[in-house]
Amino acid sequence: MAQANPDATYIRDLFDRIAPVYDDLNQSLSLGLHKVWKQMTVDWAGARPGMNVLDVCCGSGDLALLLAPQVGPYGQVTGADFAVEQLAIAAQRSATKGYTARTTWVEADALKLPFDAEQFDALTMGYGLRNLINIPQGLSELHRVLKPGAKAAILDFHRPQSAIAQQFQQWYLDTIVLPTAERCGLTEEYAYIGPSVDRFPIGREQIILAKAAGFHQAVHYPLLGGMMGVLVAQK
Repeated sequence: MAQANPDATYIRDLFDRIAPVYDDLNQSLSLGLHKVWKQMTVDWAGARPGMNVLDVCCGSGDLALLLAPQVGPYGQVTGADFAVEQLAIAAQRSATKGYTARTTWVEADALKLPFDAEQFDALTMGYGLRNLINIPQGLSELHRVLKPGAKAAILDFHRPQSAIAQQFQQWYLDTIVLPTAERCGLTEEYAYIGPSVDRFPIGREQIILAKAAGFHQAVHYPLLGGMMGVLVAQK
């Protein structure tokens, strides 16, 4: 059974364990829609040619590898994650796509990023904020490493507000996600999703937290009936 309030070590080990099947499961469980949501996140971050950009909690590199063509051959993408098995897969995928020269993969704690203040022109985060043990501290770190005027676009699962959407989300977790994970021998790992969504601040609460972290502007865009969303915060 997933821990009620997992610590950072538990979460890191979880993502290391699921690394070999992470991409295939995401593709299957989202019916391919995760690619659309991730491209929207990259677009909202505002990455352009020549920029130095950061993808925090990069996992196997999906968002970072979408950022790479955005920044072009003279830009740079850094993917940061504390799960080394995920980083290894990200590096392999980057090499396959021919992006090795413009991508760097760094083992890092999102609550204490190993980067200078005001280092990055844009930032993305996919399905990572929800997993931080201290969300306000994580947002403060994102704010710290961004240049003035730069944007952070943060994609994640959410707890929808409508009763119908809540019922559908619970049905989906119970009848699609968990049985699929069980067939892959990952029951414990994916049982973690439901409790983590329940704990996660809803959109308007995220806006308040982002502004408290120092962001000048923040907007939350609900997706899929509020079951998914992107927080866009500008420094």
